Amino acid sequence: MTDIETEYHAEFAVGAHSARHLRRILRLHLVRSGLGDVADAAGLALTELVANVVRHVPGRCCRVRFLVWPGGVRVEVADDCAELPVRADGDAALGDGGRGLVIVAAVTDRWGVLPRPGGRGKTVWFECVSPAAQPGPRP
Repeated sequence: MTDIETEYHAEFAVGAHSARHLRRILRLHLVRSGLGDVADAAGLALTELVANVVRHVPGRCCRVRFLVWPGGVRVEVADDCAELPVRADGDAALGDGGRGLVIVAAVTDRWGVLPRPGGRGKTVWFECVSPAAQPGPRP
């Protein structure tokens, strides 16, 4: 397992301006860790995940975690809502919803959803790896 250089986590109710503040925090961690080349993609994907919480999670409460390792970052957004996100495909992506996960898939190296046991919520995560990074184990 690769050592994690930086970990950030917080739990709070998100609102209209939360994504902007979280992007700033994420960018600071990434630039400080020499990963400025993935900051735009990671920031965009984070914005989409936070927007999903604002739109779909009662109470808008979530937990955000950034795990920065040499060569990449994993971002996790967890909530207590059992409803799993649905990625729109084809023409459905042109409708009123579902585009966020299409964007996440397009700008990240990997992403997924981990349901919590007993249907007590889920964690939506993504990873962005620097093109300059050597392949290797991830945290």
